[in-house]
This record gives sequence, C-alpha cells and structure tokens, in this order.
Amino acid sequence: MRFPFLPLFLIVLPLAEIAGFVLVGRQIGALATVGLVLASSICGGLLLRHEGFGVLRRAQSELDAGRDPSRQLAHGVMILLAALLLIIPGFITDIVALLLLLPPVQDFAWRFVKSRVTVMTDFRASGFPRKERGPTIDLGEEDFSRRDGPRRADPNSPWRRLDKE
Repeated sequence: MRFPFLPLFLIVLPLAEIAGFVLVGRQIGALATVGLVLASSICGGLLLRHEGFGVLRRAQSELDAGRDPSRQLAHGVMILLAALLLIIPGFITDIVALLLLLPPVQDFAWRFVKSRVTVMTDFRASGFPRKERGPTIDLGEEDFSRRDGPRRADPNSPWRRLDKE
C-alpha cells in the first residue's frame, strides 16, 4: 500500500480542525471564529482567481525567454494549492496554506520535488517542435460531388441497422 497513512490522515484532519474551532472559539468567540473562517475562504477564492492566469503568464514568459518553466509552474501549483487550502474551512489547513505562500517554503519544496522528478521533453530555445502532418489530399471537381435531392441510405450501413431493431 503506497499511502498507508492517508485513511488515518483523512480521519484525523477533520477532528483536528474541529478541535481548532473549539480552541479559537473559546478565545475570540463563536461569531469571530466563523468570520475568520469565512474571510479565509474568500481570500482563497480571490487568490485562486488572481493567480490562476498569473501562473500561465509567468510560464509563458519563461518559455518565450527560452528558459525552463518548471520552477514557475511548481511555484504556481503551490500557490494554487494554498488557495484551495484556504477555501477549505479550518485553521490547520489555513496555516499550511500560509506556509505554502512563503517564497522560502516554495523554494524548499521545489528543491525537494525537483530531485525526485524527471521531466523529459523536446524543448528547445525556439520552443516545442512542430508536429509533422501527413500528406494533404486535394480533390478536384471531378473527384468530389454532392447529390442533390434526398439521400438514399445504404442498406448495408451499420447506422441504419439500429433503426430496424
């Protein structure tokens, strides 16, 4: 089993979030706690909306400059993950999200992931190579014609067999 702790994590995380709600609610009150949760969800939604296209712009600028865009894409994925974690109600996920927004944490995570991932591509300074197309068949007037009037169905066509059943 590749993720033996995943089911345990999925049970423990909501319980820990509930405990966090109780602890924070005791200190600042229930209404302020709900307000913090709503504010973090709104911030996550705004961050997700703002950074979604920003990641693509930064990766495109790296490609245009002839550099490898993988670092920018990884940082973008971490920002988008942080936005999703902010949307999820809870203070533990919010703390993890805020950590993911810090550039030193992003650089550390990138170094960790970079050493374990191998990307194979045919990237050149001029961009990606064009896909070769097959031969083009050019039909003349005598090679192609349309029938005017009602179409006659081919009795051997598999599409017509469905109508008979």
